[in-house]
Formats: sequence, structure tokens, C-alpha cells
Amino acid sequence: MATINVYTEYTPNPATMKFLVNKLLVNGSLDFPDREKAQASPFARELFKFNFVNGVFFASNFVTITKSEDAEWEDIEAILKDFVKGAVESELKIQEIAKDEDVTFEGSETEIKIQQILHDYVRPAVEQDGGAINYRSFEEGTVFVELRGSCSGCPSSTITLKAGIEGLLKRMVPEVQEVVAEAM
Repeated sequence: MATINVYTEYTPNPATMKFLVNKLLVNGSLDFPDREKAQASPFARELFKFNFVNGVFFASNFVTITKSEDAEWEDIEAILKDFVKGAVESELKIQEIAKDEDVTFEGSETEIKIQQILHDYVRPAVEQDGGAINYRSFEEGTVFVELRGSCSGCPSSTITLKAGIEGLLKRMVPEVQEVVAEAM
């Protein structure tokens, strides 16, 4: 068994921290924003046993953990780091039933172009900050997306959405007039 290394990165959202490992955890991403949804994931279920964990998000080689307001990272970071290391080494399942996330785009030519840009350009950048973005719909010039992981509730996500994502889509797809994050 290879040694699992875990290192942490702060994200733009002060309530979340990204725990990176030297192993692929999941293809695509999985979001467990509360204890109830975490029942589908043995790994997330165990993390939620810590009373200071409020959210768990997995993507590629990292898990982003959202802490409760009353917890301080300096008090819990080492505990979570040890847990993540042990969970990955013991191959604790991230989800009960593995599902392949094949990337398929649907809709009009414009909708497919928007989805392709979000997937190819925006998704990798958002994942760098411990989050994810999902395309929801395109209606009358407005692109609706869902922000997850560290992006959900992040103070700088509005700036990222308007200055970054909206600007990129407007330049690359003239039909786009606005990008809006939907609450899920």
C-alpha cells in the first residue's frame, strides 16, 4: 500500500478547507451539504460524526470540509487531516454505489456551447478553490448555475460569478447576457 499524504489549502471561503491527497478519490464530484444527504456516503457519514463538520464535498483528489461557525481551523485541522489520511488508507467508500460520471451535454447549440465552456474552462478553476459549478439552464439570455463545495456561501463567489464566469461566457457566447447562481 502506498503512503497517503494529505495536505491542506485554504479556500476563498473562510468556512471551508480543502484536504488534498495523493490519490484519485472520485471521478467528477459529490456534494453532501448536510448529515441527511451524507447517509449515501460512508466517508461523509463518518466526517459528520464530528460536531464541527457542516458540509462535505468530494472532487478528484480532494475533500472540501465546511466547519461550523464556532470551530476554529487551528483547533480542528490536524484532527481532520488525520481522519482523511486514515479513511483514504483504509479505503473507506465515498459512496455506496459507484456511478460513472460521463460528460454529456444536452440542449440547443447555444446550451451545449455554454456547458462545454463551463466544463473546460470554469470547472478546473473552481475546483482549484475546492468547489464545483453545475449548469442548470439557459433562458432568455440568462445562464443559471449551481455553486457547490467551498463556492456555496463563499463571500467572493459573487465576484467570481459576475466578473469571471459571466465575463467569459459573454465574450465566448454572444447570446449570454447574465449568469445567476440558483440556491439548491
